[in-house]
Amino acid sequence: MHAVILAGGKGVRLRPYTTALPKPLMPIGDSHSILQIVLDQLASRGFTSVTLAINHLGPLIRAFVGDGRRWGIAVDYVEEERPLSTVGPLFGLKDKLPDEFLVMNSDVLTDLDYADLLRAHTLSGARLTLATSERVHRIDFGVLDVDDGRLVGFREKPTLRYPVSMGVYAMSRKTLAPYPPGLSFGFDQLVLDLLAAGEHPATYPFDGFWLDIGRPEDYDEANRAFAQLKPILLPASRPPVEASVVDPAAIDRAGAARSGGRA
Repeated sequence: MHAVILAGGKGVRLRPYTTALPKPLMPIGDSHSILQIVLDQLASRGFTSVTLAINHLGPLIRAFVGDGRRWGIAVDYVEEERPLSTVGPLFGLKDKLPDEFLVMNSDVLTDLDYADLLRAHTLSGARLTLATSERVHRIDFGVLDVDDGRLVGFREKPTLRYPVSMGVYAMSRKTLAPYPPGLSFGFDQLVLDLLAAGEHPATYPFDGFWLDIGRPEDYDEANRAFAQLKPILLPASRPPVEASVVDPAAIDRAGAARSGGRA
């Protein structure tokens, strides 16, 4: 099984943290990076290969992950010469990807079974499957239903429940066929194109733990709660790859050495 991890973003919402480190290498709980946790999880679920799409501070990610042998996963890289949004990096990989594969953002902490998502997608016959989580939002006002200037209904502080995308997807390679390499393109645009073509994506509802740590408050919460989260996030079936907190200077030196001194 193969996964593509989108790790090229600048992490703007997490500044100033991400001025020194790319978001995937941000430490969680003083001993693990986000990307390290994800790779542990993928390895435990039977994934054998990963492509990392990198851009912002990409040499640091290369130096930290290397070829993936620490996880028993073959890791390769695609480096964006310019930002290609959330699905654009895949267009240049069409000839290298398997028929069905996983795609995920690099700022997701979850105990989702990635392998089961990919299996469900393959059985569905859909071109794209989105992992979804239910969110609950309570409106602190009385909500009015109005028709032609007349009140026709009233709900006092209703609670709304709705599914949201988790930033984890399973995809069929044929979904990428219409798009040329180098095109900057987002997942939102891809979904709208599929809907317009009558190719309705499938969903994979998930009710376990999920946290998008793209915002400072969510990142801080993940660090505060990591002692409780660690047994949930890190697979018990194999010892996780241990690493000390990321040292940006050391990784930068290693990355420069790998690239022949280029930053």
